[in-house]
Amino acid sequence: MDTTQKTEHFDVVIIGAGLSGIGAGYHLQQKCAGKSYVILEGRDCIGGTWDLFRYPGIRSDSDMFTLGYSFKPWTDPKAIADGPSILKYVRETAAENGIDKKIRFRHRVKRASWSTPDARWTVEAERGEGTGDIVRFTCNFLFSCSGYYRYADGYMPEFAGRDDFKGPIIHPQKWPDKLDYAGKRVVVIGSGATAVTLVPAMAERAAHVTMLQRSPTYVVSRPAQDRLAIFLREKFGKSVAYHAIRWRNVLLGLAFFQFARRRPERFKRMVLGGVRLALGPDYDIANFNPSYNPWDQRLCLVPDGDLFRSIREKRASVVTAEIDRFTASGIRLKDGSELAADIIVTATGLVLQLLGGMETVVDGRTIDFAKTMNYKGMMYSDVPNLASAFGYTNASWTLKCDLTCEYVCRLLNYMDRHGYRQCVPHNVDPSIELLPALEFSSGYVQRAIATLPKQGSKRPWRLFQNYALDIVALRFGRVDDGVMKYS
Repeated sequence: MDTTQKTEHFDVVIIGAGLSGIGAGYHLQQKCAGKSYVILEGRDCIGGTWDLFRYPGIRSDSDMFTLGYSFKPWTDPKAIADGPSILKYVRETAAENGIDKKIRFRHRVKRASWSTPDARWTVEAERGEGTGDIVRFTCNFLFSCSGYYRYADGYMPEFAGRDDFKGPIIHPQKWPDKLDYAGKRVVVIGSGATAVTLVPAMAERAAHVTMLQRSPTYVVSRPAQDRLAIFLREKFGKSVAYHAIRWRNVLLGLAFFQFARRRPERFKRMVLGGVRLALGPDYDIANFNPSYNPWDQRLCLVPDGDLFRSIREKRASVVTAEIDRFTASGIRLKDGSELAADIIVTATGLVLQLLGGMETVVDGRTIDFAKTMNYKGMMYSDVPNLASAFGYTNASWTLKCDLTCEYVCRLLNYMDRHGYRQCVPHNVDPSIELLPALEFSSGYVQRAIATLPKQGSKRPWRLFQNYALDIVALRFGRVDDGVMKYS
């Protein structure tokens, strides 16, 4: 271990150079111009999720008018964008604003320790992969933009007979560079956003693609291009069009979510009616009829109905059944039937991971985040000068991250004006009840729920997953709310 490296100090250390990390850098430069900052990125490039995932058809499941930054209009004709286009957008943002010069690549943060007497974090990062070369940074404020899942590996259930299968078994999180699936029979295990993206994309070249799901998911179609956005761009310019469509989509999203939660049966009939219209009256829509209510899990979006089109054209199919075991030539189901496969893709989900797996220590005490409460969806009870950027579960990731960045800047400026060095959310209300962090039944959430921070039954500990409410609270609400303690 190299201990000769000089410790560098910054006002703010940002962890992660993905969509939210680049956004955090922009907001700091614009609203806290005197602050020094550095971005520590474990990988060797900008982009995070949009660089990590390389599987066929990778795309957003939110429209780019809300997934895009508030400060940089999305100008591509496609509102539902492919991964390479989003990656280009993030990297353009970094280059145009000089944020790329603030990034230290191949710096994977391992540990952060807070000292109250010094009012600063000491951040330890491994430089290079598996080198043991630890470099140290100190900062007054630590801002994690490392996402919510583990990059190293996705979730892979134990499948009996896995070693019997003669073909490749691939997880989308580790897609090989040169996989030839032309003319092959492919089985994609899963029913989430990754599966509904992979199936139509692979069906363009494969002999046939089967989406094998244990249970259905709600799937809705939406045009890939927004005609109104194109019209407004031509009439009023890119910026006006972007912000107008952004707000239209925000309000429509809020309205549809509230409708789904208050009138679930009616919303369900509407979604299934769309599926029936797309697949025809003879198709058994049981494959798209979940047992849970809408928005108990995230809805899946298919631009221009591409999944439905591939099913109509017999290039793809959906099977709802449980797996018995893998065989040499495919997958045997519990009903005794077998799906023949040359390639199996396990789109079986993510592994949630808080703060990129970083060990966090406050005054010698290792923090168990499962015993903390989440403050305003971004900070943690009794953990000083630390914030995380997390998006919405029912809307675009960036909407919440933009607000989080604005709030962090407000917080830093407030502390500077009053000469404070430390801020820490602290609950003094004994009537606050602890609730699960996320009210989602999705497997990836339920597998990790015991390790996540809790939310409280009242503000500011309650997560409402509501952009309009968060604008009021984060953009205009008081930072001296009596819960945040300054010293």
